[in-house]
Amino acid sequence: MQRHRPTLWLAVLVPLALASPATARPQGFGINEIGTCAASRAFAVTGAPCKDASAIFWNPAAATTLKGWSGLAGAAFISIGGTFTQDTTFRVFEGDVPLAVVPHLFVNYKPASGMFSLNGKAAWGLGVYVPYGLTSQWTDSFPGRFQAKKAALQAIYIQPNFAYQVSDKWSVGLGPVIAVSKIELIQALDLSTQVAAPATATRPAITFAQLGIAKRTEFGRANLKGQSTDFGAHFGVFGRPAANWTVGARYLMPITFDYGGSTAKFKQTNTNLVLPQGNPICYPTGTNPICGGNPNATVNVDQLVGFQFSSGGALVEQDVFTQITHPAQLQAGVGYSGFKDWTVSADYVWTGWRRFKELPILFGGPASVANRRLIEDYNNTSAFRVSGERSFSNGAQLRLGASGVASAAPDETVTPLLPEQDRAYLSIGGAYPVTSNMTVEGAYLKVLAPGKRGRIDERTLRTQTAASLNTGKYELDANVFSVSLKITY
Repeated sequence: MQRHRPTLWLAVLVPLALASPATARPQGFGINEIGTCAASRAFAVTGAPCKDASAIFWNPAAATTLKGWSGLAGAAFISIGGTFTQDTTFRVFEGDVPLAVVPHLFVNYKPASGMFSLNGKAAWGLGVYVPYGLTSQWTDSFPGRFQAKKAALQAIYIQPNFAYQVSDKWSVGLGPVIAVSKIELIQALDLSTQVAAPATATRPAITFAQLGIAKRTEFGRANLKGQSTDFGAHFGVFGRPAANWTVGARYLMPITFDYGGSTAKFKQTNTNLVLPQGNPICYPTGTNPICGGNPNATVNVDQLVGFQFSSGGALVEQDVFTQITHPAQLQAGVGYSGFKDWTVSADYVWTGWRRFKELPILFGGPASVANRRLIEDYNNTSAFRVSGERSFSNGAQLRLGASGVASAAPDETVTPLLPEQDRAYLSIGGAYPVTSNMTVEGAYLKVLAPGKRGRIDERTLRTQTAASLNTGKYELDANVFSVSLKITY
């Protein structure tokens, strides 16, 4: 006898390239904490680059300003706090984001002579850095876990770099980028939205919600993991147009990752629910095997849906595809060193988040009935950054910075995955030479955000507005500590 299994319309597996509270700092899911000097100067370092090998990222052309060998290694430690306050209950749900450690490593070599020096005008280098990523994570009680219980993106960019001094005042630089990205999403599945009894000739399909199952009753969890490698490029220009003045610009190309070999796994969560006598699974025929031939039988819900987690069901391990674009970055700035012992700088940053319009979710197995494209509709963003650096006679430095950035997400796309909002950054740090060739650097950066209303349910139509979707307020803050070791010789 054929089993009549409930048709489970899966909650959407939203790819994780988005980070929830973890994205309190940069726009979207970007990460700016690349080099301790840059962090202490609020990232206003493209027009007046730091005097270390992190210039390979912040301005590939400025690598010509470094002499001989220059190396930089370190990490940023990012502590994120996030909450969601629900309108109806005033309950506050805390984020559960682990401490994020974001490494960076740069090596640059500008030979004074020899075949590779190109008459002393060339610099060669390699950068390993993380411009996008981080993790969001919520507790088991968070009602938005049906959008994302955990979302994690890891991306490593490897950039060989070449810079050339085209004149006494100007340099250009470029580097191909090899990018590797990994994603993971853990998402709860909502029983109330699933079909408990299929349609018949005499009645339409019946959902579990129609049988009294409350909204956001978890009956399972989905776990998506994937990896992708792709390629891009980074370009820069740097100049000294006048005494005490420097200018620079950089452009990092967008990179689109196709997570074609991703895997979706499912695990059942027991509800301990029972459908009473007279339920449509058994009544009036009792022919479903779970009824034992009794039209008045009660039904164990966990046993009923458990068929879907076994061979032949919809919720078995299967392939899944998604695509995420890391957007382009364009940054330009100016620096002035005419004040005694001080260098001040100001930068403008444009990020092309408008590419992030939709997220395709395409299953390669029986869950393909849930294929869809999630609506995101992000906007391009701008950021303004300023900084000051004070140098002392012993080689030590004091650095200060501030910046502000607009949110990339429209009001209707503030979600558990990415509760985007406007942000401000305040930073302080410094450097101290421990030997003539070795310098230690430290920085602290505080991120301030005003909070923003958002949603915990999916947006299914572009006609839906923020007023109809948003049911609470997300609040975020972050503290960032960065340390690096610089070596020159």
